Amino acid sequence: MADSFRSDLKNLKGFFTGYFPEIVVVSFATLFMILHEYRPIGSFWVSSLVYFAICPLAVILIVLRKNPMDFGLRIGNVRLWAVYSLIFLLIAIPVLYFSSDVSSVARYYGRRNTDLLSYAVRMAFYFLGWEFLFRGFMLFGLKKKFKEGSILIQMIPFALLHFGKPEAETISTIISGIIWGYICYRGNSFWPAYIMHLVINVANKAFVIY
Repeated sequence: MADSFRSDLKNLKGFFTGYFPEIVVVSFATLFMILHEYRPIGSFWVSSLVYFAICPLAVILIVLRKNPMDFGLRIGNVRLWAVYSLIFLLIAIPVLYFSSDVSSVARYYGRRNTDLLSYAVRMAFYFLGWEFLFRGFMLFGLKKKFKEGSILIQMIPFALLHFGKPEAETISTIISGIIWGYICYRGNSFWPAYIMHLVINVANKAFVIY
């Protein structure tokens, strides 16, 4: 019994040693999502920027002691991801246009500020944090150990954080989360997901209010 216990402790130590960077990334990403929900800082976009961008950057520098640029902040292979992003948007935007009349979508996006410019500016800041957490901190923080599997891992919390939004949109995040993750993974940058998410969101808002 004692030998079995010592063996388990040794295995546990090996697990924490072998997966230390991945444990740090997943644990802190989860913590920041919880804090964003229960202890928001100022407006929603400020809170997102702090918890989803500034805090992960601090973890990268202080805990992981790595270069933040290695977490998707570089422009990457822009020739590759620009083409993939354009193809995605050319397919997605017409779908958004025809779905903007769905009652749940119209109620959710039509009930807020109808000043499209100020909305777009706030979203630009908001998605910096949002996309860096998933397609930067998590995707590239898990890439070394899990390779392409990191694309699937980051998709799960991304979809779950859409709870409360229209059902069709939440379901669609399973697909978009994988596609955006793949494009960022192949393009070695989180910026394509940021651009696509911002364009999709602002276009959807425009279709609803106009």
